[in-house]
Amino acid sequence: MAFKTRGSVALISVHGDPAVDIGCEEAGGQNVYVRQVGEALAQRGWKVDMFTRKSNPDQLDIVEHQLGCRTIRLEAGPQAFVSRDHLFEYLPEFLSAFQTFQNKNGIIYPLIHTNYWLSAWVGLALRKSQTTRLLHTYHSLGAVKYRAVSTIPMIAKTRLQIEKQCLEQSDCVVSTSPQEQGHLRSLVSTDGTIEIIPCGTDTQKFQDQNCNAARQQLGIRDETKLILYVGRFDPRKGIETLVQAVGHPYVQHHQQVQLMIVGGSRSGQKDSQEQSRIRAIVNELGLQDQVIFTGRIDHDHLPDYYAAADLCVVPSLYEPFGLVAIEAMACGTPVIASAVGGLKHTVVHGETGLLVPPQEEDELAHAIDYLFTHPVEQQTMGAAGHQRVTRKFSWPGVADQLDQLYLSQLNHLCNEFFPGQFVS
Repeated sequence: MAFKTRGSVALISVHGDPAVDIGCEEAGGQNVYVRQVGEALAQRGWKVDMFTRKSNPDQLDIVEHQLGCRTIRLEAGPQAFVSRDHLFEYLPEFLSAFQTFQNKNGIIYPLIHTNYWLSAWVGLALRKSQTTRLLHTYHSLGAVKYRAVSTIPMIAKTRLQIEKQCLEQSDCVVSTSPQEQGHLRSLVSTDGTIEIIPCGTDTQKFQDQNCNAARQQLGIRDETKLILYVGRFDPRKGIETLVQAVGHPYVQHHQQVQLMIVGGSRSGQKDSQEQSRIRAIVNELGLQDQVIFTGRIDHDHLPDYYAAADLCVVPSLYEPFGLVAIEAMACGTPVIASAVGGLKHTVVHGETGLLVPPQEEDELAHAIDYLFTHPVEQQTMGAAGHQRVTRKFSWPGVADQLDQLYLSQLNHLCNEFFPGQFVS
């Protein structure tokens, strides 16, 4: 049966492979975003090709996800893991491989949606050499990130230049929150077009479910006060602050407290260094019996962990959106998050959870203590979070907004060649 398409779009995510398991090295919210957007748009009739870098010789060159949506892996640099801070030198190879793919398949993508600044470099180069409309989602802003870390990488100056060029030269930047839009305007450039379209979550998978059933499934006792962290091992994620907060007297005076840390790549990879550092802090504080390191959990099983938890903590130093927060809220679990970036948009303080300053273990411990001490309010916040996600952050709703934006961009493209014949 022929595939009827609204149009073709290339989603470029150089370092964030949408076909890998979440929790692998540097695989997180961006990977989920690209994959979910691609599949949801394909269901609306778009032909979506998602381009990423091949990082392992055993990986398939093309992964078919569903009709009209596939991941295409291009060779650029070694077929091995390369940290995103060291990928820039391989971008010309990625650009050449993308152009070769277009030539071999007789296609020039009329729409290109890039993700993260590395992909933006590719998109800006393509826009100079072919007729296309370029959209971009940042996922992380160097101008904000570098304020929150102690060590600035060598690539920082290049990144900041490209992020500025991208905002000023793209046809549209898709910002995932009003906070990110504000940062773009105040820290990057006052020029360029910005549309706010949030990230989403799979509300069929992540939904309110029975806490007791989830705990039974995971072997967690009813009386346990369970704090959950989900994400990569990265200093920017603030796990150290969370561990210190769990060891604080505010939290320790409660009985049966456990912290479950979900995530982490295989031994020997980059984030194992951070994982070892966090384990050392746990041992130093004498919390070995209270902190559980689960390792990477299959994304399909995450809803059980969210549902089993009393609360989920997102202690990031910087988070442009915060996908974990809305996954937890979708499952009816209240969230305590750092008052940074998009988390100030996704989590409503005092309604769906609590916001605290980043890197402040005293404040975080006080917030945990407050929710443990007020179980009725904890349940009320969990229910409110579920309602908020269902209303504002479902992937179908996000895809509907992107669908309209893409159609608008196609109309602009058509009007460049046939002025006055198409409605923008």
